[in-house]
Amino acid sequence: MAWYENAECLHPVERASVLHAKFMNIHPFSDGNGRTSRLLMNFELMKAKYPPITIEKDDRFNYYEVLDISGLKGDYEPFIAFVAERAITTLVYYLDFLDGN
Repeated sequence: MAWYENAECLHPVERASVLHAKFMNIHPFSDGNGRTSRLLMNFELMKAKYPPITIEKDDRFNYYEVLDISGLKGDYEPFIAFVAERAITTLVYYLDFLDGN
């Protein structure tokens, strides 16, 4: 939690991504760690006025791959990029919807 308390300077998408990855690295529960960490990530995004993101079935392999990189190598950049891409996709979807497309 010390990391999180000092993460206010990070971009909201970066903070949400790293929070998700760090929670998964801890893996505190016997079940539900993925769901809980995605809820934490989306809560963090929504606090910053971003819409929640989803991990589509087609993106699942890539999601696990970049999440593993963060856990095994401590390199969060691929996972942050993945989440940022999903955030952009979600924002475009909402804007298109609001525009009537």
